[in-house]
Amino acid sequence: MINKNLITIDGPSGSGKGTVCHILAKKLNWHLLDSGALYRILAFVALQQHIELDNHVELTELALNLDVSFKSNGTGVDTLISGENVGDKLRTEIVAQAASQVAAIQAVRDALLARQKAFYQMPGLIADGRDMGTVVFPDAPVKIFLDASAEERAQRRFNQLQDKGFSVSIAQILSEIRERDFRDRNRPVAPLKPADDAIVIDSTSLSIDEVVDQVLQLTNLKLNLTVE
Repeated sequence: MINKNLITIDGPSGSGKGTVCHILAKKLNWHLLDSGALYRILAFVALQQHIELDNHVELTELALNLDVSFKSNGTGVDTLISGENVGDKLRTEIVAQAASQVAAIQAVRDALLARQKAFYQMPGLIADGRDMGTVVFPDAPVKIFLDASAEERAQRRFNQLQDKGFSVSIAQILSEIRERDFRDRNRPVAPLKPADDAIVIDSTSLSIDEVVDQVLQLTNLKLNLTVE
């Protein structure tokens, strides 16, 4: 079955995917899949349970049995693990790095694939991730690859963490982003790359509103929608 009302937005960490996808889902009144959250949740629980990140068997079993749900709170989406809102606990660099590691395991990706596909429901879906357009929803009519320079993404992350009261080093953040980029782009399983038919948008010098406008213009053209 071809998924008609579906937009996939892939790209590296810090490119603005999450914010853009949330705005689009709200404007279109569509469902939202934050696929990266599934891997961050898995990594977070694995770290909590002291599961080694190279233990494929235990990580796959954990992925198959995750008790996770997403709930809109009016301004965003709460992530619940066994009913507990874990919020910003998933947004630390430790969890982000761990998520990148577990996401490179084929058995883990297979375990989460069906769960990701199940998010597609009418009236439509915005799918945020790294392999949404290449692996999970290859028949999506609108595919975006959102990118930005590593330096700009590091600055955005630095500002975000500072606003939350964290004491951070921009040099360390940049180093971690480059390390994660290399791992994500060069992993043998579902590497981070644009789908062959994806539109690449470089958000380095664009505002969130400018990116959203570009995606909506493309969506209106591709799906014959009229959304402001």
